[in-house]
Amino acid sequence: MEDTNKKTKKNDSSKIQFEEERYTLKKTNPAVKVVIIVFLVIWAFINLFPIYFMFTFSLKSNEEIFGKNVIGLPHDWLWSNYSSAMKTGNMGLYFLNSVLVTVAATAITVIAAMMATYAITRIKWKMSGLTNSFFMLGLTIPLQASIVPVYVLLSNISKKPVIGGIFGINTYASLIIPYAAFTLAMAILICTGFMVEIPYDLDEAARIDGCGLWGTFFKIIVPLMKPALSTIGVYSYLQCWNEFMFANVFISDSVHRTLPVGIKALSGQHTTNWGPIGAALCIATFPTLLVYVFLSKRIQESFIAGAVKG
Repeated sequence: MEDTNKKTKKNDSSKIQFEEERYTLKKTNPAVKVVIIVFLVIWAFINLFPIYFMFTFSLKSNEEIFGKNVIGLPHDWLWSNYSSAMKTGNMGLYFLNSVLVTVAATAITVIAAMMATYAITRIKWKMSGLTNSFFMLGLTIPLQASIVPVYVLLSNISKKPVIGGIFGINTYASLIIPYAAFTLAMAILICTGFMVEIPYDLDEAARIDGCGLWGTFFKIIVPLMKPALSTIGVYSYLQCWNEFMFANVFISDSVHRTLPVGIKALSGQHTTNWGPIGAALCIATFPTLLVYVFLSKRIQESFIAGAVKG
């Protein structure tokens, strides 16, 4: 019996050693390295070319964009397109509006998702399963199907003398609350996958040490949920920053308009100066790229942790 175990271990170790040697051979093979490098260069070019095209597009005139110099660098670097987009197109105000709406909606989503998930998964009460099912129904409702009922609701609220100016049509809340509501279901689903893996013994130990419900939540659960917070924050940010339909329907004035709707407004009825539109697209796109550049490690760790939890 011992001889059989030794042979099995020997075969397993030799197999692992062979696989390691085979992997090392492929890794050090010059031909394989050249193929990998060429493939990665081509893939990087494919992914970076749209950014390059959009940036050069924003610095050209209509003559260069349509025929003379479509792909190349601008002959005349028209940085005035950015000032035109900021002043004439009012992109500065729209950018601040998008930041305000996105930050507020993301904060509400993160806080509400964490608290709702904690109540559903860590507190024992009769309606917890039904409540979780109710939240998950939000994943089945298309965003387009909710525009009319939400608009009717906001229109009725607008008629109220006090709350109409805060939560009605043409207010920041008319975007913040629907954005947070429609991202909450996915946020709770993500949080649930993380929170169920946290041992319940930590809650009991915290109670023995004198922590109440809120103390256990903020001192024990929240620090362990940082990967989930990163995932929810990125998801909510992308959903709110790029949203167009709600912003186009619920906001009709220029004071509360966000970037996607503001870019659409730059297009004229008869003639269009496309350079400032390209500049506005860069203003709307580059913040997302910068967020990913500086938080890429945290974002990747959160997605990997979520995959392991699942």
